Amino acid sequence: MHTHTRTTSAAGGRRWADALTLWGASQRRRELSPGTIAKRAEHVRRFAVTAPDPWAVTADDVQGWYETLRRSGWADNTVRVHRSSLRAFYLWALREGHNATNPADEPTRRGGYRDAPEAWVAPLAGYRRYLRGVGRTEGTVRTRSDAVRRFARENPSLTPWAVTFDDLVTWLGGKRWAGETRKLHRDALRSFYGWAKSAGHTRRNPAKRIPPIRAHAQIPRPVIDAVYRDALARADSRERLALRLAAELGMRRAEVAQVHSRDVLPSAGGRWALLVHGKGAKDRQLPLTTSLATALRSQPEGYVFPGGDRGHISPDWMGRTISGLLPPGVSMHALRHRFATAAYNVNRDVFTVQRLLGHASPATTQRYVQVSDDRMRAVVEAVAR
Repeated sequence: MHTHTRTTSAAGGRRWADALTLWGASQRRRELSPGTIAKRAEHVRRFAVTAPDPWAVTADDVQGWYETLRRSGWADNTVRVHRSSLRAFYLWALREGHNATNPADEPTRRGGYRDAPEAWVAPLAGYRRYLRGVGRTEGTVRTRSDAVRRFARENPSLTPWAVTFDDLVTWLGGKRWAGETRKLHRDALRSFYGWAKSAGHTRRNPAKRIPPIRAHAQIPRPVIDAVYRDALARADSRERLALRLAAELGMRRAEVAQVHSRDVLPSAGGRWALLVHGKGAKDRQLPLTTSLATALRSQPEGYVFPGGDRGHISPDWMGRTISGLLPPGVSMHALRHRFATAAYNVNRDVFTVQRLLGHASPATTQRYVQVSDDRMRAVVEAVAR
């Protein structure tokens, strides 16, 4: 199909070839199938014909190419799969630091692209490299940089090194956020400006004086047994397994999404255990019941919940899928509360429950456990005797 007016130079062709080689190696490490890797590379090569340099591509270049494909008579589904491959390529490039922005990022529902204003692009890229360099997990890198990016997007007239203490507290004070969300953004801004000052980008840290923000105490909201049984009855086989991992082992949505066949390990006495890749890159090993071990060992080799650029389903998608099986307003995380409450009621051993949940502190575990009305009444009546 001769629809393109630009061609890559020899140097540009080499840059594209090198980029695709590195991307292919990354996808193989994530255990994507050879067919998927080859098809994605084919899609990106078609775009490469129109773009002399992979790292000089703009959002307008990408959107213009999609429009060219449509005008050339390509079916919507064909354009869609090419868009998916190009987004995966530039998401990888952004995470690896090859690119400062993601030109294939889609417009958000509120309009505009999720990328920050131009003055913030290079500082955010440097901040992400710093977080990776000091060993932060990809989840932490994404969460903190997204929080700073949100401030930048909502204050487009401010450049990063002109921001003041008043700018930050005014912005934080104008949000009707839960305590956890407010704390996350405050901590991200302090981290960003702490790095910027240490790196010599600015002589002051406007976030340093923002006082600590305490998250409000979380009220345990475990899924009741009748709701859990109903969700199991309506789920397909894979959803049922995800439900069980959350409700019977207390796993987080991101932990469930990452389960791999190699994580099922033999344990003492001919039993089985599951290696869980927890929050903050902290792994833990959980004992498996015979039933769960059988269900996991019967899965094909590889990720139990495959999909996405990382080789497995994303935590967000996992959470939405499982929450969709529960009543409105009930999230997948409520299954973790269910496990915590049930586990604590076995023998009132908060320290064992803490280890099972992967919490750093028993105080965190206590927020997950719902003490029944009957239990509280029994204590009150015993004291009154």
